[in-house]
Amino acid sequence: MGTGARGDFPTFVENVGARLRQALITAYGPEVGAEATAEALAYAWEHWERIKVMDNPAGYLYRVGQTKSRWYRRRPMRLPEVPESSAPWVEPGLPKILEGLSRQQRLSVVLCHGYGWTRAEVAELLAVNAATVQRHVDRGMAKLRSGLGVDEDSDA
Repeated sequence: MGTGARGDFPTFVENVGARLRQALITAYGPEVGAEATAEALAYAWEHWERIKVMDNPAGYLYRVGQTKSRWYRRRPMRLPEVPESSAPWVEPGLPKILEGLSRQQRLSVVLCHGYGWTRAEVAELLAVNAATVQRHVDRGMAKLRSGLGVDEDSDA
């Protein structure tokens, strides 16, 4: 194999890196989440021989990213503002309401409803069971509906 022992690392980053970035940005905001993702992937590169044989390397690197995020957290997390004219289908108040959810609720709601992850995928990343993710989604969606003044019956 001409690519060496780390030849499968680019494939790993392609398959796992984007999802790890989605999760860390959802948890910590765009700036801190991006930095935490870079740090977690650098850690994976340094410890590739150990990481590549793990049952849940994405979940492990998510926790590495959580730890690394502490270096970058200087002020409260802010989700990007949605400009009023950007798209008619985007609720401008959504980022503020998402900030009010617990980190677990925000991760569960955004990853499941925003990025289309399954409950099982989120559960694996967070090292919890799918029922716990479902509870976070249910509670988070209830808070979002309440904050946006939306009836549960009007949710399609």
